[in-house]
This record gives sequence, C-alpha cells and structure tokens, in this order.
Amino acid sequence: MNFLKLIRYKNLLMVAVVQLLIKYALFPAFAIDMTLSPLGFALLILSTVCIAAGGYIINDIYDVDTDAINKPNKVIIGNKISENRAYNLYFALTITGVLLGFYLSHTVNKPPFFGLFVLIAALLYIYAIYLKQIAVAGNIIVSILVSFSIIIVGIFELIPAITLSNQSIQSTMFEVLTDYAVFAFLINFVREIVKDIIDVDGDYKQGMQTLPIILGKARTGKIAFTLTVITILVIIYYISAYLFMHYEAIVYFLIAVVGPLIYTAIKLIMAENTPQYKHVSFMLKAIMVTGMFSMLLYRFIF
Repeated sequence: MNFLKLIRYKNLLMVAVVQLLIKYALFPAFAIDMTLSPLGFALLILSTVCIAAGGYIINDIYDVDTDAINKPNKVIIGNKISENRAYNLYFALTITGVLLGFYLSHTVNKPPFFGLFVLIAALLYIYAIYLKQIAVAGNIIVSILVSFSIIIVGIFELIPAITLSNQSIQSTMFEVLTDYAVFAFLINFVREIVKDIIDVDGDYKQGMQTLPIILGKARTGKIAFTLTVITILVIIYYISAYLFMHYEAIVYFLIAVVGPLIYTAIKLIMAENTPQYKHVSFMLKAIMVTGMFSMLLYRFIF
C-alpha cells in the first residue's frame, strides 16, 4: 500500500481511464482510422503510467524535507520506503516506460516518436531537481505533461493512420483532442498554483521561489482566480462555437464543468486558510474528471 501511495495510484488510474475514454468513447464517435491494436494501446497506457509513476517517485525523493513540513504524516520516503529503494523503483519504472515507448514507436513505423518518451522522462527529472523551485516554470511544465498524456494518444493512434482520403477527419479529431488537452492544461495550471499556496511554508524554508513566496498568498490567489475566470470564458466560447446545436452537451458542460468552476472561483477569491485552499484544489481535480468524462457524450451527439 505504501508503494501505491508513493506512485499516486489514484492519479495514475485517472490517466489510464482518460486514455481509455479517448480510444473507446471519443474516437469511435467520429468513425476515424486508428493504428494501435488493443494490446498495443494497453502498452501505451502502461508506458505513460510507468513514466508518470517514476516522476512522482523522483519528485518525492527531492521533496522529503519540504514534505516533512507541509505534510509530515504523509512522508513515505525515509519512513516506510528507504531512499535507496525509492531510487531503484524510479529507475525501474522510468526505464520500463521508455523501453515500451521505443517498442511502440517501431510498431507504428515512427521511430522518432521514441524521443517523446525520453523527453517526458527527462522533463520529470529536471522538474524534480530544479524547475519546481522556479515560479511559474514548474507549474507550466507539470501542466504541459498532464495535457500531453492526452495528446500522445492522438500521436500514436491518428498520425500513423493518416492517408490522403482520411486526412480531413483525422485532423479534425486531433483538433478535438487538442481542445481537451488545453482544458487539462488550464485546470491543472490553476491547481498547481493553488497547491503552491498550500505548501508555501515548507517551500519557503527550502528556499524555493514559487509565486506565493514572491507575491504573497493573497496576490497569488487573485492570479489563480483570474486564470479560473479565463478558463470559464474559454469553455463558454467552445460551447457556443462548437456545441450550440447539441443541447445535451450544453447542459452537461454547464452543470458538470462551468457551474463547478464558477463555484470554485468564488471559493478561491474568498479563501484565507489552508483548508479552504485544499477544498479549491479538490474541486479543480473533480472538475478535471467531469470534463474528461464528457467524451462519453460524443457518440450520442455526432
């Protein structure tokens, strides 16, 4: 159980579920051509999950001192799992994920795609040892990587299957996938800023330069509020531009995404203490989930 907590198994499960939704709910609604067999797709999920799990571990290794202040009861490395074992797990998971990426890249006859897995693993390591200490930079990198877990499905499923006859529909599908990736980026970016507010005490004592340390919690909260409002406006624009004839989708997005985001924005502007910011963080995570499950709607509206 300590290992599962270390690799954030709930987050990894959500990554896998989203990728499954893309493959078996979103793509079939558009009747597009796909590349990977069920086994190949399972390996893509496993590769993504392994690299992400390794990223969580290396981040926790370098975060031991900070976590001892911010969440002393949840520190696993050094208490329940030795640092040496954690390093071994990190290397095993990361190497496994990268090797699976190498195999998949050659399976779809796109060897250069292998570089994506190496790049992701490298960015997770650089983030853990350096980037997370820099205001905004670390938040952006994490959010890009979260959104890339969506895009990578399109890279392996859509691009290798493109022909002259299906180029239009494949491109349209990739655009839809990119819209979801942008949504994931925006929500996660706000959540990363909120998490920095929650962890400000430990980060300050470790000499990090996050936004709450540089600008203060109140100003950072206002930035997070502004970004949340921007996200709401982006979603409303998307609904009005692309889903205006599909009332079921409009109702779903208003109830399951826009409404909770408005509630979160209000809570964010009113937040003054750690429990309130933790509630905002939870809401943003829940909105990410409801947003991704909207993929189930497409087979009914198209």
